[in-house]
Amino acid sequence: MSELENPDDPQDSAKLKAILLTCAALAFAAAPLMTEPFTGFDPEQFPNPTPPLALQPAGYAFSIWGVIYAWLIVSAFYGLIKRDTDPGWDRTRWPLFLSLAVGSAWIGVALLNPLIATVLIFVMLGGAVLAMARAPMADMWLCAAPIGLYAGWLTAASFVAGATTLTGWTGLGPGAASWIGLIGVGALGLAILRLRPPVTYAVALDWALVGVAVSVFTSQPLNLPFAVGVILAFLAIALGFVRGLRPG
Repeated sequence: MSELENPDDPQDSAKLKAILLTCAALAFAAAPLMTEPFTGFDPEQFPNPTPPLALQPAGYAFSIWGVIYAWLIVSAFYGLIKRDTDPGWDRTRWPLFLSLAVGSAWIGVALLNPLIATVLIFVMLGGAVLAMARAPMADMWLCAAPIGLYAGWLTAASFVAGATTLTGWTGLGPGAASWIGLIGVGALGLAILRLRPPVTYAVALDWALVGVAVSVFTSQPLNLPFAVGVILAFLAIALGFVRGLRPG
């Protein structure tokens, strides 16, 4: 890979974006090590303190972040070394860079201001989905797949944050907010599946929904209607992905 000589040259511009994206991926992965542990929004940060929502996934589900961080870093370095001037890879870089750059500061913001953090996580989601939609299929497991895993998890995480903030700022009951969040996850997830994303998008989204189901079924008393709703959302996402595989 040659040194950058002319930032206005399309190839040099692509190389610069590849470098910036690699730096953003590293910063994103390092962010949890640079801040206090984040275990969810502090109820005392809201005008209406509220208990955790039923929409919250079980703790083990968050282990997916380790895979997301590692895979995005591998993808960024591969793109930098092997696909630095590839037009298909280049189309993903600005939206993914925006998402990861915002994500690098997200935990710090969430510890201070949940409302701003909620807005930012939807910005992260938008960048991730746009990057995923632009990702080439030729290098699916090194480009589209890691972005899809990231975007799928963010689809669920965004509505968990949104439902929590809705409850904390409006006083809406946690049950109603959880239903709103679940419907949002299902509706947006099915809409994004129409873009025919990589399988990792549906895997990450259903992983989150399984985590929610585990949390619901291990809580007492059991919220059976919401548990059924989560199962139906899981099936809808799985079937939506399978339908997207059909030609035409």
